[in-house]
This record gives sequence, structure tokens and C-alpha cells, in this order.
Amino acid sequence: MRWPALAALATVLACRGDQWPRPAPQPYEQFVAQFDSWREDRRNRLVQPPAGPVILAGLWELGEGATAMGRDSSLPIVLPAADAPRLAGIVRRSGQDVRFEPASGSGVRLADGTPVTAPRALASDRTDSATVLAVGSLRLRVHGEPGTDRLWLRAWDEAHPARTTFRLPDTYPPDTTWRLAARFEPYAEPREYRVEDVVAGTQAYIASGDLVFRTGGRELRLAASGDSGSTTLFIMFWDSTARSTTYEAGRYVRTPLPDSTGWTVLDFNRAYNPPCVFTPYSTCAFPPRENRLPLAIPAGERRLRPK
Repeated sequence: MRWPALAALATVLACRGDQWPRPAPQPYEQFVAQFDSWREDRRNRLVQPPAGPVILAGLWELGEGATAMGRDSSLPIVLPAADAPRLAGIVRRSGQDVRFEPASGSGVRLADGTPVTAPRALASDRTDSATVLAVGSLRLRVHGEPGTDRLWLRAWDEAHPARTTFRLPDTYPPDTTWRLAARFEPYAEPREYRVEDVVAGTQAYIASGDLVFRTGGRELRLAASGDSGSTTLFIMFWDSTARSTTYEAGRYVRTPLPDSTGWTVLDFNRAYNPPCVFTPYSTCAFPPRENRLPLAIPAGERRLRPK
């Protein structure tokens, strides 16, 4: 994605001896309208199957061997649905291979309605064609995260009432001060950062370069993730507002890909909470130490208010 106005401004400022551009000016009303549109899209994504964290209904780590699932409370995986069969079947893991063996008459289907009457392999969501099982309004699939051998069975509820009632947490008032020009400095080779996650493990955060920006007279940088198939750069970061007003473990933000001159716009107004803020059934990762910023960024999503 190109940002010709920003690139042109960078050239002008360089000629004047100022090496740092600003994003192209934007009418405040337009800035707020675009922010509100982004917020509405974010709200919809949070309740949209299959990845919307608000409608998640279960998460069970899969060990080696057989794990039974169904409505029966004595089973290792208890499906949270009144219409689930007492025994839906067996999930059997061998290394990274997972199979589902349905119980007789369980009524388990694929997402397209096809009955599952014989054992079948379950492709995880690490692939582009994850297998989805249906039990009433519940949907289930195998979930994996990068840089770990752990696998989980994740459930969501297509009929979750929050799909219509959910409200986003408050944000700081949108402020153009926190819409910053940032220069992307790619690494010679991608770097792997081992980061902690909410399920007491670690994941691999693969960064392709640093986003360098300036604020308050300081030059700062954040390791950013993005590969050849990405449409944005993804950043996990922590700032000192986490001690009081934003999520304690840090937030996420995305930027457009840099233009041909290496510049993009880092808009902290669009900083957002990780999935674990909205559900106990998340495996979300936390920012690497390199992305802990030594200042407050009073912009973007705030903590979720207690109910």
C-alpha cells in the first residue's frame, strides 16, 4: 500500500533539514468518522464466527491419546450445550495429527450439515481449511499457535446472545497527536521472539523489522510482524497507561504496509485490547520485552469495565 502524500511530505521536509515527516493533514471530522467506522468494524469482528472472542464457549488443551467429549459432566471435555449428546465422541491426538471418532447416534455434523458417522481427520486452524464440527449451535475446531506444539479444541456458539448485545470498551477521545509517521526498517532476516501467553506457555512472535517513530522529542521503535502474505504490519506493545487505564498486559495495533520509501502511519488511536480481555477461552500472546515503551500513550482502547 502506498502513501504518496506522506512520501512527498517526507521529501519536502528533508530538503528543509527536518528528517521526520508528519502524516498528511486530515480534517478532524473526517478523522473521527474514519475512527468510528474502524470501531464499528472491530465490534463486528469480535462477535463474528469463528474467531470472534466474545462468542467463544470453550477451550480444552489436547494431550496425546484419546479425550472424550460430550454433555456428561464426568468427561474431560464437557460441551456447554443442553442439546449436546452425553457422549459426542473421542478426540484422538497423535503428535500434530488429530482425529475425531463419533459416538453412535451422536448427531455430530460438519459445518455444512454433513453427518459425521465415521472417524475422520481434523485439520487445525493452522491451515486454510480447518475442519469444523457442529453440535447444535456449538462449533468446534482444533486450534494451534505459532512456535508451540500445543493444540486445543476450541468451541464457539453461533447463537451466542452477545452477538447482538456486546458493546466495545471505552476509548480515549480520538486525538490526531497520536497519529504518527513511522519508518519501517526491515531486518536482514526475520527475528523470532519468544513471548509469554495467557495459557501459561510461550509462542513465537516473528518480526520482520522495526517501526521507528518519534513522539515527545524521543525516537522509539517497535518490532513489527508481517510476511509476504500480510496486508498490514502487526505490533504488540506495552506502555505505562497499562498501570492505570489500559489492559495490564499490553495492547495490539496494526498499520498499513509501508510505501515504497519505507514510511507508514502508526495510529495509536486504533490500539486495541487482545482477545483475552473478552474471554477466558483465549490463547493470546503478550508483547515482547523489546516492545515495552517507556512512556504513556493515552490513546486507543481502554480497560474493559467490570460488569
